[in-house]
Amino acid sequence: MKKVIEKTVNLDLVGVNGNAFMIMGVFRRQAKKEGWSPKEIEQVMVEAKSGDYVHLLATIENHCEPKDENHDN
Repeated sequence: MKKVIEKTVNLDLVGVNGNAFMIMGVFRRQAKKEGWSPKEIEQVMVEAKSGDYVHLLATIENHCEPKDENHDN
């Protein structure tokens, strides 16, 4: 699946309640925290909601890239 925008948030969805509204809310909060514009967030939300639950999950996951915060560089 293609990304709506070429950005990701530092978010791991493992352990997040599987409810679609919860997933969108967690993503939206993290994107806002990381400085995404309301337009960028809305573009991802519109695409995520344009299909079924599997499409929503795949779209959100495609814009998440968890960072290993315990990894020393």
